[in-house]
Amino acid sequence: MISNQVLQNTIDGLKNITKLDFAISDGEGKALVSTFQNLEINKSELLSFAQSQADTQTIREYQFFKVYDELQLEYVLIVRGGDEENLLPGKMAAFQLQSLLTAYKERFDKDNFIKNLLLDNLLLVDIYNRAKKLHINANSKRVVFILESGTEKNQGTVDNVRMLLGNRANDFITAIDEKSIIVVKELEETGSYKETERIAAQILDAAGRDAGGDVHVAYGTIVTELKEVSRSYKEARMALDVGKIFFDKRDIIAYSSLGIGRLIYQLPIPLCKMFIKEIFASKSPDEFDEETLTTINKFFENNLNVSETSRQLYIHRNTLVYRLDKLQKSTGLDLRVFEDAITFKIALMVVKYMKYMETLDY
Repeated sequence: MISNQVLQNTIDGLKNITKLDFAISDGEGKALVSTFQNLEINKSELLSFAQSQADTQTIREYQFFKVYDELQLEYVLIVRGGDEENLLPGKMAAFQLQSLLTAYKERFDKDNFIKNLLLDNLLLVDIYNRAKKLHINANSKRVVFILESGTEKNQGTVDNVRMLLGNRANDFITAIDEKSIIVVKELEETGSYKETERIAAQILDAAGRDAGGDVHVAYGTIVTELKEVSRSYKEARMALDVGKIFFDKRDIIAYSSLGIGRLIYQLPIPLCKMFIKEIFASKSPDEFDEETLTTINKFFENNLNVSETSRQLYIHRNTLVYRLDKLQKSTGLDLRVFEDAITFKIALMVVKYMKYMETLDY
């Protein structure tokens, strides 16, 4: 449960304080970490002590101590020095290991609870009962962030995010799959979406921004009850998916900013195909040439302003009008008319959504 790196750091610290050497093995006699340059203890001696009824024992110039996890032997601590004056430092070191084990076990239990909470695997009564036992406040402001990268996450990324959040007891970092890190962040009473955007940017920086656009952070809405955390997680998950389709240039996506893309994402594919066929007959918007699509997108970016669009495209106003007239003849939609422009914009988004869903099928 506790990593060997943490165990090594612990006994290194103990050695600096006590000037004694320490070693730790598991209950089966396998050496885990040590500060000894030469530990003259064989496996049979370790197993003999582990299987005995004694909790402490002196063998030659070494002292042995047992560390339990709920009555089950977890570690054997070995301290150099068999005399009486070294007994107290050994007991203190064993107590330190026991406390560390308890803390990690509590963290492990909390992580499991949060995972089940995110996945809706708990009944309402279980949520509040377990939260009370684990000392988790049920009525705090929280928001869920999802950090996703194109490659499998590594422990360094998780550690960087933990360091960013300061290892706060009320914040939780866990993982549902190989490429995602989920952060359940507790906010102050005055916490706002401006703060969540700032935290999202910090998480992205901690993970390492990617020039290829493969690293994204999405977050859901702020919730005030523990039972609503799963909703914030689902919103963040949807924001991540919708962002890939309609906002591929953004590396931070908020659920509240998805707009009409959120509605399109929930449409069944057969209905989308029917809509495109009704509007454009046999021709799809993605079949237009590059010049036409560039003109359309720029026209939308400039809020249907002909003058500004022609200026940014470096073409004469009459040339733009000609292109819009040509588009109207082929589709029956005049982008200078707000209702037709809305229809065309939605159609482009629907086509983009269908293309994305096709890639998931392969």
